[in-house]
Amino acid sequence: MVANRVDGSAGRTERDGPVDSQDDRDRRADRRHRWVVRGGQWGVGVLIVVLWQLAGQVFGAFTVSSPWLIVQRIVELVGGGTLWPDLGTTLAETFAGLAIGMVIGVALGVLIAPSKTVGRWFYPYIMALYSLPRVALAPLFIVWFGIGLESKIFMVVTMVVFVAFYNTYQGMRGIEPDLLEMTRSFRAPWTARLRWAILPSIAPWILTSLRLSIALALIGAVIAELVGASQGLGYYMGYAANVLDTTGVFAGLVIITVIAMLAEQLVALVERRVLRHRATR
Repeated sequence: MVANRVDGSAGRTERDGPVDSQDDRDRRADRRHRWVVRGGQWGVGVLIVVLWQLAGQVFGAFTVSSPWLIVQRIVELVGGGTLWPDLGTTLAETFAGLAIGMVIGVALGVLIAPSKTVGRWFYPYIMALYSLPRVALAPLFIVWFGIGLESKIFMVVTMVVFVAFYNTYQGMRGIEPDLLEMTRSFRAPWTARLRWAILPSIAPWILTSLRLSIALALIGAVIAELVGASQGLGYYMGYAANVLDTTGVFAGLVIITVIAMLAEQLVALVERRVLRHRATR
């Protein structure tokens, strides 16, 4: 006779098959939730495209264009080769300014935050500079640096550096004092404390600021190109607006949006891996 051993928590026997653990059920629930979220996102996207297409037919292509006309324009730009110089210029400005702004902002946060006195000296002025309308400063940057890449990169830096600084500053203030005290008690050099204690602790804050800064960097580059440039997506959109080419303006906006979404997803993937690595340590 085969013995039927009952699992007390699930009320099942060996004949019923293996009993699912709570972790298995949680993983299946998480998988279903991800599919529901992705399906909802695609559904909302399709709805927006359909409504936009209908709006283009009702109000006319001159007013709101239409997704189909925008796709056709992007295909023309790609096929004709006119997209790549403008896209390359905007990407170079965006990511160069993003890298410089992140480095400066993180460095300022790491250097200023440990000392409450020094932090109180500089923090009000940094936040005052942050409140300045960068859009109004774009013409000044062009006067200083010309209409080349330098003025656009400087504009992007000013959009990014304050977000990086503020997040790093708050992350530094949230580090456990015992952790820093332990590194000092072992007389660890500054570089060792930075590598093994400070940077791992503020990594989520830095990644969050990077995700927020991607869109700001693109905005800064495009704004500077709209004010004065000879190449770039902002220059293309400004020219399209001057000749009343609504489809061209929306085509530029769609390209910028796609770039921002792809870059944000890449940073989100890196962030998940970093947080998973920290959780397993």
